[in-house]
Amino acid sequence: MELEAARRAVLAAVRGTCAADLPRLLHWMRNTNDFDELVVSNNDVVLKNIAEDLRNRLPIEAMFNSEHQAVQKIHQHPLPMIHVDAFLYDDDFVDSLCEEGKMSRSYCTECGSYKTASLEFISHSFSLMELKFLYQHVLPDLTGKGYLYSSASQLYGVEMNADFCQLQEMMVTKYQFIDRIKVVHADICTEASLLQKADVVVMNNVFEYFLDRQEQARYETLADKLLLIQQYQFKTAWEFIAFNVRKRGSLLVTVPSLKESLSKLQTNIQLNQWVEEMQLNYDVYMEKDVDREALEQIHLYRIL
Repeated sequence: MELEAARRAVLAAVRGTCAADLPRLLHWMRNTNDFDELVVSNNDVVLKNIAEDLRNRLPIEAMFNSEHQAVQKIHQHPLPMIHVDAFLYDDDFVDSLCEEGKMSRSYCTECGSYKTASLEFISHSFSLMELKFLYQHVLPDLTGKGYLYSSASQLYGVEMNADFCQLQEMMVTKYQFIDRIKVVHADICTEASLLQKADVVVMNNVFEYFLDRQEQARYETLADKLLLIQQYQFKTAWEFIAFNVRKRGSLLVTVPSLKESLSKLQTNIQLNQWVEEMQLNYDVYMEKDVDREALEQIHLYRIL
Protein backbone atom coordinates (compact mmCIF):
# COMPACT_ATOMS: atom_id res chain seq x y z
CA MET A 1 0.00 0.00 0.00
CA GLU A 2 1.41 3.40 -0.98
CA LEU A 3 1.71 6.27 1.49
CA GLU A 4 -1.36 8.21 0.40
CA ALA A 5 -3.59 5.11 0.41
CA ALA A 6 -2.26 4.10 3.83
CA ARG A 7 -2.88 7.58 5.19
CA ARG A 8 -6.49 7.50 3.97
CA ALA A 9 -6.97 4.06 5.52
CA VAL A 10 -5.66 5.22 8.90
CA LEU A 11 -7.84 8.34 8.85
CA ALA A 12 -10.86 6.22 7.92
CA ALA A 13 -10.18 3.91 10.88
CA VAL A 14 -9.85 6.89 13.23
CA ARG A 15 -13.03 8.51 11.93
CA GLY A 16 -14.84 5.20 12.35
CA THR A 17 -13.96 4.99 16.05
CA CYS A 18 -16.83 5.73 18.40
CA ALA A 19 -16.69 9.16 20.01
CA ALA A 20 -16.25 7.77 23.53
CA ASP A 21 -13.10 5.83 22.58
CA LEU A 22 -11.54 8.36 20.20
CA PRO A 23 -9.54 10.34 22.86
CA ARG A 24 -8.00 7.11 24.18
CA LEU A 25 -7.18 5.95 20.66
CA LEU A 26 -5.44 9.21 19.81
CA HIS A 27 -3.52 9.13 23.09
CA TRP A 28 -2.38 5.60 22.32
CA MET A 29 -1.28 6.55 18.81
CA ARG A 30 0.78 9.47 20.13
CA ASN A 31 2.50 7.53 22.91
CA THR A 32 2.68 3.86 21.99
CA ASN A 33 5.83 1.95 21.20
CA ASP A 34 3.82 -0.67 19.33
CA PHE A 35 4.88 0.79 15.98
CA ASP A 36 8.61 0.51 16.72
CA GLU A 37 8.84 -3.08 15.52
CA LEU A 38 7.49 -1.98 12.13
CA VAL A 39 10.57 0.20 11.48
CA VAL A 40 13.18 -2.08 13.06
CA SER A 41 14.58 -4.61 10.61
CA ASN A 42 16.71 -7.68 11.15
CA ASN A 43 19.63 -5.62 9.83
CA ASP A 44 19.16 -3.18 12.71
CA VAL A 45 19.27 -6.07 15.16
CA VAL A 46 22.51 -7.36 13.63
CA LEU A 47 24.13 -3.93 13.88
CA LYS A 48 23.06 -3.62 17.51
CA ASN A 49 24.54 -7.04 18.23
CA ILE A 50 27.81 -5.93 16.62
CA ALA A 51 27.77 -2.78 18.75
CA GLU A 52 27.29 -4.89 21.88
CA ASP A 53 30.18 -7.16 20.87
CA LEU A 54 32.42 -4.14 20.35
CA ARG A 55 31.43 -2.57 23.67
CA ASN A 56 32.52 -5.77 25.40
CA ARG A 57 35.92 -5.61 23.71
CA LEU A 58 36.69 -1.91 24.10
CA PRO A 59 37.17 0.49 27.01
CA ILE A 60 34.24 2.82 27.55
CA GLU A 61 35.92 5.61 25.56
CA ALA A 62 36.28 3.16 22.63
CA MET A 63 39.91 4.13 22.03
CA PHE A 64 43.13 2.13 22.13
CA ASN A 65 46.33 3.43 23.68
CA SER A 66 47.91 2.82 20.29
CA GLU A 67 45.92 5.76 18.92
CA HIS A 68 48.68 8.08 20.08
CA GLN A 69 47.74 11.10 17.99
CA ALA A 70 44.04 11.04 18.88
CA VAL A 71 44.74 10.53 22.59
CA GLN A 72 47.24 13.39 22.56
CA LYS A 73 44.78 15.68 20.79
CA ILE A 74 42.11 15.04 23.42
CA HIS A 75 44.58 15.86 26.20
CA GLN A 76 45.59 19.07 24.40
CA HIS A 77 42.03 20.30 23.99
CA PRO A 78 41.50 23.52 25.99
CA LEU A 79 38.21 22.28 27.49
CA PRO A 80 37.36 18.81 28.85
CA MET A 81 36.41 16.42 26.06
CA ILE A 82 35.56 12.74 25.89
CA HIS A 83 35.23 10.36 22.99
CA VAL A 84 31.84 8.67 22.89
CA ASP A 85 31.48 6.37 19.91
CA ALA A 86 28.10 7.11 18.32
CA PHE A 87 27.78 3.59 16.89
CA LEU A 88 28.35 1.96 20.27
CA TYR A 89 26.48 4.41 22.50
CA ASP A 90 23.24 6.11 21.55
CA ASP A 91 21.74 8.83 23.76
CA ASP A 92 19.69 6.36 25.81
CA PHE A 93 22.79 4.26 26.48
CA VAL A 94 24.77 7.34 27.50
CA ASP A 95 21.96 8.32 29.87
CA SER A 96 22.08 4.88 31.50
CA LEU A 97 25.87 5.12 31.90
CA CYS A 98 25.47 8.54 33.50
CA GLU A 99 22.90 7.15 35.93
CA GLU A 100 25.35 4.38 36.85
CA GLY A 101 28.11 6.93 37.43
CA LYS A 102 30.26 5.51 34.61
CA MET A 103 29.99 8.63 32.46
CA SER A 104 29.03 12.27 32.84
CA ARG A 105 27.63 14.87 30.49
CA SER A 106 29.13 17.76 32.47
CA TYR A 107 32.17 18.77 34.48
CA CYS A 108 32.77 21.10 37.41
CA THR A 109 34.50 24.33 36.46
CA GLU A 110 35.33 25.05 40.12
CA CYS A 111 35.84 21.93 42.20
CA GLY A 112 33.36 21.76 45.06
CA SER A 113 30.93 24.23 43.50
CA TYR A 114 27.67 23.86 41.61
CA LYS A 115 29.12 25.70 38.64
CA THR A 116 29.19 23.11 35.86
CA ALA A 117 29.53 23.13 32.09
CA SER A 118 28.64 20.63 29.40
CA LEU A 119 31.32 18.20 28.29
CA GLU A 120 32.12 18.15 24.60
CA PHE A 121 31.42 14.74 23.07
CA ILE A 122 33.19 13.67 19.88
CA SER A 123 32.72 10.57 17.76
CA HIS A 124 34.54 9.24 14.72
CA SER A 125 31.77 6.75 13.92
CA PHE A 126 28.34 6.98 12.33
CA SER A 127 25.47 6.25 14.69
CA LEU A 128 22.90 3.63 13.68
CA MET A 129 20.52 6.45 12.78
CA GLU A 130 23.14 8.09 10.54
CA LEU A 131 24.01 4.77 8.89
CA LYS A 132 20.37 4.09 8.04
CA PHE A 133 19.91 7.63 6.73
CA LEU A 134 23.05 7.30 4.61
CA TYR A 135 22.26 3.93 3.05
CA GLN A 136 18.48 4.22 2.82
CA HIS A 137 18.04 7.89 1.88
CA VAL A 138 21.32 9.52 0.84
CA LEU A 139 22.84 7.08 -1.63
CA PRO A 140 20.80 6.44 -4.78
CA ASP A 141 19.80 3.03 -6.06
CA LEU A 142 23.25 1.64 -6.83
CA THR A 143 24.24 -1.97 -7.39
CA GLY A 144 25.15 -1.95 -3.70
CA LYS A 145 25.60 0.34 -0.77
CA GLY A 146 26.46 -1.32 2.54
CA TYR A 147 26.68 -4.97 3.48
CA LEU A 148 23.45 -5.23 5.48
CA TYR A 149 21.42 -2.90 3.29
CA SER A 150 22.39 -4.06 -0.19
CA SER A 151 24.31 -6.54 -2.32
CA ALA A 152 27.47 -4.54 -3.02
CA SER A 153 30.06 -6.74 -4.70
CA GLN A 154 32.93 -5.46 -2.56
CA LEU A 155 33.35 -3.07 0.36
CA TYR A 156 36.71 -1.84 1.62
CA GLY A 157 37.48 -0.18 4.91
CA VAL A 158 40.84 1.58 5.24
CA GLU A 159 42.16 1.77 8.82
CA MET A 160 45.56 2.99 10.00
CA ASN A 161 45.42 1.47 13.48
CA ALA A 162 46.48 -2.19 13.68
CA ASP A 163 44.41 -2.85 16.84
CA PHE A 164 41.23 -1.63 15.20
CA CYS A 165 42.00 -3.61 12.04
CA GLN A 166 42.23 -6.76 14.13
CA LEU A 167 38.96 -5.94 15.90
CA GLN A 168 37.16 -5.19 12.64
CA GLU A 169 38.39 -8.39 11.03
CA MET A 170 37.15 -10.30 14.07
CA MET A 171 33.64 -8.85 13.58
CA VAL A 172 33.71 -9.45 9.82
CA THR A 173 34.55 -13.12 10.43
CA LYS A 174 32.10 -13.65 13.29
CA TYR A 175 29.15 -12.18 11.39
CA GLN A 176 30.12 -13.91 8.13
CA PHE A 177 30.75 -10.74 6.12
CA ILE A 178 34.09 -11.99 4.84
CA ASP A 179 32.79 -12.67 1.32
CA ARG A 180 32.34 -8.98 0.52
CA ILE A 181 34.13 -6.91 3.18
CA LYS A 182 37.87 -6.35 3.26
CA VAL A 183 39.71 -4.36 5.94
CA VAL A 184 42.85 -2.68 4.62
CA HIS A 185 45.53 -1.78 7.18
CA ALA A 186 46.99 1.31 5.57
CA ASP A 187 47.15 5.07 5.37
CA ILE A 188 44.54 6.17 2.83
CA CYS A 189 47.27 8.23 1.14
CA THR A 190 48.92 4.97 0.04
CA GLU A 191 45.74 3.61 -1.55
CA ALA A 192 45.50 5.57 -4.81
CA SER A 193 44.31 2.56 -6.83
CA LEU A 194 41.51 1.80 -4.38
CA LEU A 195 40.25 5.39 -4.51
CA GLN A 196 40.47 5.53 -8.29
CA LYS A 197 38.30 2.42 -8.72
CA ALA A 198 35.69 3.21 -6.07
CA ASP A 199 32.07 3.90 -7.04
CA VAL A 200 31.30 5.38 -3.60
CA VAL A 201 33.76 6.90 -1.11
CA VAL A 202 32.54 7.66 2.42
CA MET A 203 34.65 9.92 4.63
CA ASN A 204 33.33 10.49 8.14
CA ASN A 205 35.33 13.19 9.93
CA VAL A 206 38.53 11.46 8.88
CA PHE A 207 40.96 14.39 9.08
CA GLU A 208 39.22 17.25 10.89
CA TYR A 209 40.04 16.15 14.39
CA PHE A 210 43.78 16.35 13.73
CA LEU A 211 43.71 19.82 12.18
CA ASP A 212 45.09 22.64 14.30
CA ARG A 213 42.36 25.28 14.56
CA GLN A 214 44.61 28.30 15.06
CA GLU A 215 44.24 30.73 12.18
CA GLN A 216 47.95 31.48 12.04
CA ALA A 217 50.84 29.07 12.54
CA ARG A 218 53.66 30.18 14.84
CA TYR A 219 57.21 28.97 14.57
CA GLU A 220 58.81 29.88 17.92
CA THR A 221 58.62 26.42 19.58
CA LEU A 222 59.01 22.80 18.54
CA ALA A 223 55.37 22.13 19.48
CA ASP A 224 54.25 24.86 17.06
CA LYS A 225 56.39 23.36 14.31
CA LEU A 226 54.76 19.97 14.91
CA LEU A 227 51.31 21.56 14.63
CA LEU A 228 52.32 23.07 11.32
CA ILE A 229 53.46 19.64 10.13
CA GLN A 230 50.07 18.21 11.10
CA GLN A 231 48.35 20.96 9.15
CA TYR A 232 50.57 20.28 6.13
CA GLN A 233 49.79 16.55 6.33
CA PHE A 234 46.08 17.38 6.53
CA LYS A 235 46.35 19.57 3.43
CA THR A 236 48.30 17.01 1.41
CA ALA A 237 45.86 14.26 2.44
CA TRP A 238 42.95 16.23 0.98
CA GLU A 239 44.90 16.98 -2.19
CA PHE A 240 45.63 13.25 -2.51
CA ILE A 241 41.91 12.49 -2.18
CA ALA A 242 40.95 15.13 -4.73
CA PHE A 243 43.59 13.90 -7.18
CA ASN A 244 42.52 10.24 -6.99
CA VAL A 245 38.74 10.35 -6.47
CA ARG A 246 38.12 11.27 -10.11
CA LYS A 247 35.89 8.54 -11.50
CA ARG A 248 33.20 10.46 -13.37
CA GLY A 249 29.76 9.95 -11.86
CA SER A 250 31.08 8.26 -8.71
CA LEU A 251 29.85 9.52 -5.36
CA LEU A 252 31.62 11.08 -2.40
CA VAL A 253 30.00 11.29 1.04
CA THR A 254 31.66 13.53 3.60
CA VAL A 255 31.10 14.63 7.19
CA PRO A 256 31.32 17.59 7.45
CA SER A 257 31.00 19.32 4.08
CA LEU A 258 33.98 19.72 1.77
CA LYS A 259 33.63 23.48 2.07
CA GLU A 260 33.97 23.32 5.84
CA SER A 261 36.81 20.81 5.73
CA LEU A 262 38.86 22.90 3.31
CA SER A 263 37.96 26.34 4.69
CA LYS A 264 41.04 26.63 6.91
CA LEU A 265 43.47 25.18 4.39
CA GLN A 266 45.24 26.70 1.42
CA THR A 267 44.95 24.01 -1.23
CA ASN A 268 44.80 23.88 -5.00
CA ILE A 269 41.44 22.08 -4.90
CA GLN A 270 38.77 23.75 -7.04
CA LEU A 271 35.51 22.28 -5.75
CA ASN A 272 33.41 23.53 -8.67
CA GLN A 273 35.70 21.68 -11.07
CA TRP A 274 35.83 18.50 -9.01
CA VAL A 275 32.38 17.84 -7.53
CA GLU A 276 28.74 18.81 -7.67
CA GLU A 277 26.85 18.74 -4.37
CA MET A 278 23.57 16.87 -4.45
CA GLN A 279 20.72 18.15 -2.31
CA LEU A 280 19.50 15.85 0.43
CA ASN A 281 16.09 15.66 2.07
CA TYR A 282 16.85 15.69 5.79
CA ASP A 283 13.12 15.46 6.61
CA VAL A 284 12.70 12.02 5.05
CA TYR A 285 13.95 10.21 8.16
CA MET A 286 10.77 9.75 10.19
CA GLU A 287 11.88 7.76 13.24
CA LYS A 288 11.55 9.47 16.60
CA ASP A 289 14.43 11.11 18.45
CA VAL A 290 16.07 12.12 15.19
CA ASP A 291 19.22 14.19 15.60
CA ARG A 292 18.68 16.48 12.63
CA GLU A 293 21.85 18.44 13.35
CA ALA A 294 23.88 15.24 12.96
CA LEU A 295 22.09 14.35 9.71
CA GLU A 296 22.75 17.82 8.29
CA GLN A 297 26.48 17.20 8.65
CA ILE A 298 26.21 14.48 5.97
CA HIS A 299 26.89 15.77 2.44
CA LEU A 300 26.73 13.96 -0.90
CA TYR A 301 28.75 14.91 -3.99
CA ARG A 302 28.89 13.61 -7.54
CA ILE A 303 32.31 13.58 -9.18
CA LEU A 304 32.36 15.66 -12.37
